[in-house]
Amino acid sequence: MNAPLRRVGVVVMVLFGLLFANLNWVQAYKGNDYRTSQYNDRVQIDEYNRQRGYIMVSNPGSKPIALSTATKGNLKYLRSYPNGAAYAHVIGYKPVNGAATGIEQLENDFLSGTSDKLFADRLRDIFTGSYTAGGNVTLTLSKTAQDTAYKELTGNKVGAKSGAVIALDPNTGAILAMTSFPSFDPNPLVAHDTGKAAAAYNKVAGQAGNPLLNRALQETYPPASTFKVLVSAAALENGNNPDTPLQAGPGYQAPGTTHVIKNATSGTCPESQITLKEALTVSCNTAYARLGVELGSQRLNDTVRRWGYYDDDLRIGNLSAPDRGTKVPESVLGPLTTSSGGDDKPAIAISSIGLNEVKVTPLQNAMVAAAIANDCSQMRPYLVERLVGPDLTTNLYAAAPKQLRTTCSNSSIAAQLREMMVSVVENGTGRKAQIDGYVVGGKTGTGTADEETNTGSDGWFIGFAMKDGKPLAAVAVILDDAGKGGSGEAARIAGLVMHGVIKDKGGK
Repeated sequence: MNAPLRRVGVVVMVLFGLLFANLNWVQAYKGNDYRTSQYNDRVQIDEYNRQRGYIMVSNPGSKPIALSTATKGNLKYLRSYPNGAAYAHVIGYKPVNGAATGIEQLENDFLSGTSDKLFADRLRDIFTGSYTAGGNVTLTLSKTAQDTAYKELTGNKVGAKSGAVIALDPNTGAILAMTSFPSFDPNPLVAHDTGKAAAAYNKVAGQAGNPLLNRALQETYPPASTFKVLVSAAALENGNNPDTPLQAGPGYQAPGTTHVIKNATSGTCPESQITLKEALTVSCNTAYARLGVELGSQRLNDTVRRWGYYDDDLRIGNLSAPDRGTKVPESVLGPLTTSSGGDDKPAIAISSIGLNEVKVTPLQNAMVAAAIANDCSQMRPYLVERLVGPDLTTNLYAAAPKQLRTTCSNSSIAAQLREMMVSVVENGTGRKAQIDGYVVGGKTGTGTADEETNTGSDGWFIGFAMKDGKPLAAVAVILDDAGKGGSGEAARIAGLVMHGVIKDKGGK
């Protein structure tokens, strides 16, 4: 054989070898991806032959918040969401084409019936020729609290166009309410007419305010004066107590600058001295700016990390799968040192009142309040309470709450913080969060873009409700661009949401 023919033969052999390797790659390594692809029509039709499982809330006797009903088309079941926008950011949605979101995505295998937990049902189906329905998911949500959160957030009395509410059970970390505003109706997004579904998605995605964004978990904000709770924690860890006197006054010039930090009003802590408890009660900016500078960058950094800041590995969903679920961006304090490594006192002063580069998610702020109510034990937040078989009686998974971290050195720190936060609600800026017959503690915050006019300010409230020394609920409420009344309105909403939790737990 001459040289040209040998070269042709080698090339042909190499090409056959590459073809063989690619065939094995497609069949062996990528085969499952192609078989289960959302764009595979055969997979779609097979998936819709089986009724998708329910998603339910924890209240006994409540109707499903996601269900599938029979149709006469090729796709035999249509997904629907009876509560529409009120639960959209929790449940998500499951479109015919495209990726599922929220709990629909997290528990897709179980809901669709393909989970290993449902192997016995699928095995039985082989012999009977039937399609047993998928499994059912019960969430931790308190229906009254969730419905109240959505109603009050969307109908807020200060005209805020966006915001979020999240409530937790301090004892377990269970998410009792989670809503983001503006929201969206997921029903048009799961239409079997994929053209109409795509058009509906594009319409929602193009709306002002980004309705698809879950602000409770995925947005970060300056915490404003709610951050004074953590500065207080740092002070208590450093040997202070609620009666420790602090220097206050109408203004504080940040060291090395001409900028004067002022209080919200001229009547707020104008005296030269105030106790730590009083400073939190009236939200004294000048006292906390000075206190932060005295504590220094290292103590502040150590404190916020103990309470959950800089956690870049937190996901919300099912406790049995902590590496899955909705990823939560880390909350941060921001840089507090100069290029030479020393304390940047102006940055510390502004950061100590929750501004500058401090950023926090509503979830993180709720976790701070929950840990204070729970003696500094911060539990891992979660949404999935139970996985129930297609028969609606067989429990295949039940959440086992897990501690995430201990936030302070001893429980007396938590008791002192509770004492101070209760004073905020009973005597200070958080009065609108009060609940008759219950001990409520909290902290308001106003993230101000313009210190003179309060234009563009966010309204915050974080807090907890207790009865007979036992924590019942913790909450964070944020109203974007809410103006001067924003923090008071956030406190009002927080009180109503926590009262909703109490009602669902059998209280009054």
